[in-house]
Amino acid sequence: MKTTSMKWTLMVMVSASMFFSCKKDEDKPSGCEISKANLTGSYKLTALEYKQSASAQPVNYLQYMEDCEKDNILVLGNDGNYENRDAGTVCSSHEVEKGTWDVEGHTININGVLQHGIITSYDCKTLICYVENGITQGDRMTYTLVKQ
Repeated sequence: MKTTSMKWTLMVMVSASMFFSCKKDEDKPSGCEISKANLTGSYKLTALEYKQSASAQPVNYLQYMEDCEKDNILVLGNDGNYENRDAGTVCSSHEVEKGTWDVEGHTININGVLQHGIITSYDCKTLICYVENGITQGDRMTYTLVKQ
């Protein structure tokens, strides 16, 4: 009888120690922290949403872009330079736009393309950022760029 009791006690102790020693899995770093090294790459604009005010209905601004602009590829180089390449359907004036870009904290600046963009989300594939007060006071333009 003592052996059975000892076995139960041992099983309860092992089970309890396993239960209490198990801790919630820590969130593993995704490796997607917002940095120049991680943001370097080629992106395609997949969504462009405009809200005139916080309470306004969002408007899909991609519908106002030329078809030849919707498939452009934005290349952010690790040297701080960028190129906006006309890909797919080519526009009549298909110059490659070039300039500089940088990221500081959650703010991205792509000179001539996106000034003072606040990054709200980045998962190493999709970059979502917005610019406020671009057209009128209180407005917001939200960009969704997908890494190619």
